[in-house]
Amino acid sequence: MSDAPVLELKGIRQSFKEAGGGQLDVIKSAELALYPGEMVALIGPSGAGKSTLLHITGMLEKPLAGEVIVSGQSSRDMSDDRRTALRRNTMGFVYQYHHLLPEFSALENVIVPQMIAGKSRRAARPRATELLTRVGLGSRLEHRPGKLSGGEQQRVAIARALANAPKVLLADEPTGNLDLHTADDVFAMLRDLVHGFRVACLIATHNLEIARRMDRVVTIREGVLEQVSVG
Repeated sequence: MSDAPVLELKGIRQSFKEAGGGQLDVIKSAELALYPGEMVALIGPSGAGKSTLLHITGMLEKPLAGEVIVSGQSSRDMSDDRRTALRRNTMGFVYQYHHLLPEFSALENVIVPQMIAGKSRRAARPRATELLTRVGLGSRLEHRPGKLSGGEQQRVAIARALANAPKVLLADEPTGNLDLHTADDVFAMLRDLVHGFRVACLIATHNLEIARRMDRVVTIREGVLEQVSVG
């Protein structure tokens, strides 16, 4: 690819101590580069370490060894404050459950992360309105999550994840709670946004049909991250 990678994993290893005093090697070797506008599927059986790898990639968890490099900056020796700032300024997250603030409208849910990043409410509103319109909710800006369908709630969550124009989007089973038709619609919308905004996107999923529609597929098997195919 002509673009430089937005995010790189180099020599990632992760282990956890077991109750009996032993050690569980969850990730033995993970090397990965994510590029602008690329959607990569992360697949593997339950318990293989997909969520752990996503947490490490998102700098929510420190690896035992290796480094996460975002926009040329290695987080390995960063303080917690610097790592938090880098995560806030470069990454967005989407989970299986939307985790929207129930007392706030769809618009307010997308405004809040921008305010946390330092924008005023007034300055944040146009971006929130634009994103919600892009995900098909321009007529439902003032609806609270309880008045939205499951698919609509997840669309708000995706808009929220993109609120601060991240360079990397990480998603853990983002369509896992949706019926097949709604999941297909939400995935198609997410793919268009990733390509349109040129965000580097890594999605952990059990849905092999959705995985096949991404640009690349990688799998974690027996603690090792391997490329499966190129779309």
